[in-house]
Amino acid sequence: MTIKLVVGGFILHIISAYAPQAGLGEEEKRRFWEDLDEMMGGIPPTEKLFIGGDFNGHIGSISGGYDDVHGGCGFGDRNRGGVALLDFAKAFGLVVANSSFPKKEEHLVTFRSSVAKTQIDFLLLRRDDKCLCKDCKVIPSENLTTQHKLLVMDLEIKMRKRKRVVDDRPRIKWGSLTMTGALEMGEKLRTMGAWESSGEATNMWDRTSGRIRGMVAREVRGGLEG
Repeated sequence: MTIKLVVGGFILHIISAYAPQAGLGEEEKRRFWEDLDEMMGGIPPTEKLFIGGDFNGHIGSISGGYDDVHGGCGFGDRNRGGVALLDFAKAFGLVVANSSFPKKEEHLVTFRSSVAKTQIDFLLLRRDDKCLCKDCKVIPSENLTTQHKLLVMDLEIKMRKRKRVVDDRPRIKWGSLTMTGALEMGEKLRTMGAWESSGEATNMWDRTSGRIRGMVAREVRGGLEG
């Protein structure tokens, strides 16, 4: 499942994944990774990407040849499912967020049962966006299901500053307008028919204000323009 969001001027793609369990056939596993590869191909590299899900694999506690993908802070021993995930991340320039922060065991284990404790749920993002991730950990007191623990990632995405539109029209300091100047301006407006406009309201105001600023104010206000 994919969700597309716009946050702070950035386009974010969030993918939720669920890999086949270890006991299922190789053909089903192959189709899962092919479908995920195809989904990745439809996302422009300039847009933000976050992937989370149960990958039913163990990436292990150390990077072991995947230094650009694995942060060296995982849990347990690596298996074939974990290798598949690391290869996928490497191919698409991703990093495993919950392997990038040193944590206690309780903040690494994502699946716990009466007979096992493992790390099979992962959050990934683009390597170039790694700086956006400030923390990633398991909340041991919160359960998604009976056995899966809640895995969270803290992101910091700064809002893009909007470019300020520069108004090159002369600025009029209306506070400096004297009573005499105001009366003189009012008389000129009356004789010029500045208010005798028709049509759409916005256009009426543009014409009237333009006439006030451009034809009257410069003649009457003396030192008003700054």
